[in-house]
Amino acid sequence: MSVLLQVSDPHFGTERASVVEALVALAAQARPDLVVLSGDITQRARVDQFRDARAVMDRLGAPLLALPGNHDIALFDLWSRVVRPHARYSAAFGADLAPVFASHELLVVGVNTTRAWRHKDGEVSGAQIEAVAERLRKATPGQLRVVVVHQPIDVMRAEDVPDRLHNHRAAQLAWAEAGADLVMGGHIHLPYVMPLPGLPRPVWAVQAGTAVSSRVRSGVPNSVNLVRWAAATGCVVEQWDFSAAVGAFVCAVSTPIAPQRAAPQ
Repeated sequence: MSVLLQVSDPHFGTERASVVEALVALAAQARPDLVVLSGDITQRARVDQFRDARAVMDRLGAPLLALPGNHDIALFDLWSRVVRPHARYSAAFGADLAPVFASHELLVVGVNTTRAWRHKDGEVSGAQIEAVAERLRKATPGQLRVVVVHQPIDVMRAEDVPDRLHNHRAAQLAWAEAGADLVMGGHIHLPYVMPLPGLPRPVWAVQAGTAVSSRVRSGVPNSVNLVRWAAATGCVVEQWDFSAAVGAFVCAVSTPIAPQRAAPQ
């Protein structure tokens, strides 16, 4: 079995020390094969915030696939925003803005959906959609096929529609046809798992809350996701919420899903 830990929207610069330590403890317990960091790593794209974030990610003890979010591009430093928007991110997390992780049981494909000319919104281009689809088509039957974006590929509530990824429907259709199982995201600090409607095969949106930041939604605690996958037994997405009462992350919701595989010829 493979275990993937999704950490999103930690907004370093607003992190809560007790929640950070609880996250490190959860990683030690779960022993993930991969940590996915799905954007908004910092609050204001400051060098010290990236440094602190990198130090915590290194404590989680697993390979890391990271993507920038809209907060990881300098907001007030207009020269940096226009000329080298991802320079500070890349110094801490590497220059590859389309990272891929592949193992016997996992194929995880990252997509940079941030744009320097957009304040909050994200988008995915036609070229990005096709590049991801091409990589998904090369997956093996035993791999769970995961695409990672920052802004959500779909939303559950009408008030979140403005935050949905631009060009989301074209991406859903192409990635479903190419074999995607999950599309992970963050951005809106609201965790949920939902099947994407009207697709040729089942694909699920897996959204994470804010992992360690004080910038939580009302009534929604800090949370992360654990995904457990084995081809023989299927996939379970677990939402782990931080409990102040026990000072630890606890499993709040467990959602089994059944990725579709073609029947043997």
